[in-house]
Amino acid sequence: MLRSICDLSDDHPGVVRAAESIFRDFGGLKVFHGAITTVRCFEDNALLKATLATPGAGRVMVVDGGGSLRRALVGDKLGALLLQHGWAGIVVNGAVRDVENLRDMPIAVRALATCPTRPAQLGAGELDLAVSFAGVTFTPGEFLYADENGLIVSARAL
Repeated sequence: MLRSICDLSDDHPGVVRAAESIFRDFGGLKVFHGAITTVRCFEDNALLKATLATPGAGRVMVVDGGGSLRRALVGDKLGALLLQHGWAGIVVNGAVRDVENLRDMPIAVRALATCPTRPAQLGAGELDLAVSFAGVTFTPGEFLYADENGLIVSARAL
């Protein structure tokens, strides 16, 4: 992506939806985009881990962790899965950990905050459903664009 999300937003008024600026960057990459895949999981990342172990094909994983900051849903092990399986990036409505390792990895990671506590591994959650947070609904198959200005979502590729 060579153009900033500011330019994309200006060029496509009424088409893009801007997320509220609530996310922090934790990965080594700051710019990413791709088709959206979603997981809803609360303080349990077993379904997320299993999904990230499948081919990402340049998609962006959007995780609705309910905004919980009590357990981290992503750390360096899931970061390695992102990289190994070709995911463009991940956005987490929740916490991450192992940030000293994530920032040295060539992956894009956005989340609310950090938490040192690991998640449960029970397998609870839902895959590929519309999730809403940060003032935006993230729908599987739509497109997410991110850079240092924030995140935007579009129903079609821009």
